[in-house]
Amino acid sequence: MPAPVRGRAGELLVGVVVRAHGLRGELGVDVRTDSPDERFAPGEALVARRAGAADAVLTVESTRDHSGKLLVRFVEVPDRTAAEQWRGTRLLVRAAELAPTDDPDEFHDHELEGLRAELEDGTTVGTVREILHGPAGDLLVLTRPEGDALVPFVHAIVPTVDLDGGRVVLTPPEGLLDPEQ
Repeated sequence: MPAPVRGRAGELLVGVVVRAHGLRGELGVDVRTDSPDERFAPGEALVARRAGAADAVLTVESTRDHSGKLLVRFVEVPDRTAAEQWRGTRLLVRAAELAPTDDPDEFHDHELEGLRAELEDGTTVGTVREILHGPAGDLLVLTRPEGDALVPFVHAIVPTVDLDGGRVVLTPPEGLLDPEQ
């Protein structure tokens, strides 16, 4: 699953409309969230942002899976003609509206982005820019003066996430933070 992308301050990308489908106004959506059942639940309101147009709000009417893609009907999109204009629209949610996770070892990406990354001795080594979600696991992308570094987001290397303190503590193996040659 791709890492959620920030929109304007406090907004997270949850999907991109890729095409109109059928005659009833369904939209094919490229999902960009780990929680599509929550983000695209009937009644959910999403900020719709597209180039050259004012932001709009689209309310989910229904969803269904079609050949591995999510098809979404929005209350405000009554037919195919209306659906065609939404191609390329970015669908966003406000980060403040997301409930915190129940698991103390799970975090929303936006909670980690911007945290100071430091070693156990307090030495600052960078800032978390984003989280990459790959098949082998999650990676923190650290912005550093020497260039970006990728850090596996596993307890052995990131034993402490201190949201209140604005930091993650790292115990990287030798060479992990060395700049690429």
